[in-house]
Amino acid sequence: MGDVLAGFHAAWEFEADSVLIRYERGIRTPKLFHALGERRVPLAALAGVTLTPGRRGTVVLRAEPRPGADPLMDAADGQLKEGCDPYRLVLPADRETLAEYYADELRARITDTGPADRHLVAAPEAPLQFKAYDGKASFDGAAVRFRWSWTGASSAKWKAGDQYFPVAELGGVEWRSPELFEGHLRLLRREAAGPQKAAAQVPRPQPDQDPAAVVFGLGYGPVHESLPFAAAVLAAVRAAGPTAPVPVPAPRRDPADIADRIRHLGELHQAGLVTDEEFSTKKAELLAEL
Repeated sequence: MGDVLAGFHAAWEFEADSVLIRYERGIRTPKLFHALGERRVPLAALAGVTLTPGRRGTVVLRAEPRPGADPLMDAADGQLKEGCDPYRLVLPADRETLAEYYADELRARITDTGPADRHLVAAPEAPLQFKAYDGKASFDGAAVRFRWSWTGASSAKWKAGDQYFPVAELGGVEWRSPELFEGHLRLLRREAAGPQKAAAQVPRPQPDQDPAAVVFGLGYGPVHESLPFAAAVLAAVRAAGPTAPVPVPAPRRDPADIADRIRHLGELHQAGLVTDEEFSTKKAELLAEL
């Protein structure tokens, strides 16, 4: 096809085997679109195309991705608001005929509508990071790190210490939008992932008590930062597969960071949030990392 269809907040460039979606960076453009920049969506990743009337004299062209084809949509799990849907192109009503033409062209090229056996749309690239309410999450492409906040993290997380999760040990990602109640990002261990084992496993702790999760709050872990992060981790987990290599041990910490952690541990101890035994054990663990 090789043509471009420009709408509000995005433009779709139609190619022989894909659609290149370029998102605008305007003031009214959703921040998620700013973060995504552009995305190339292979036609093999699409299950269908619709064209429906929109609001205030507009029409909406939407491509439906196949389940399992896009890590971003898999991570979102239906939680995105309509205006933040990256597969939705809003156009003036006078372009309806042109939009219908492209919709028909796309439909004619769609060959498979079932679940995809692998991700076909590229995930956001690492390194990625964002600040949650109770800590900072970072991902370098090989491992996820959680570093707890002094003011937001629960005593359970402080007792557990900062966390390091090699991709090879993970089986999935649980993202709950910060725009919903109890928003969080939780990493699922490989042995805990999958519906067959879900019923047998011990109930997970609340996210604010779980060292494998960071919780969101007002201004912490926004959609445009936390969702691409979750998608990138999910894509890396799927790519690693069941025979992922043995992870490299976490690097040793900066002595200054260890000193800060011991100082805060002492404050928790004095406040009665950590027992004498817990204080001694955790202090010894931190000193061993020097």
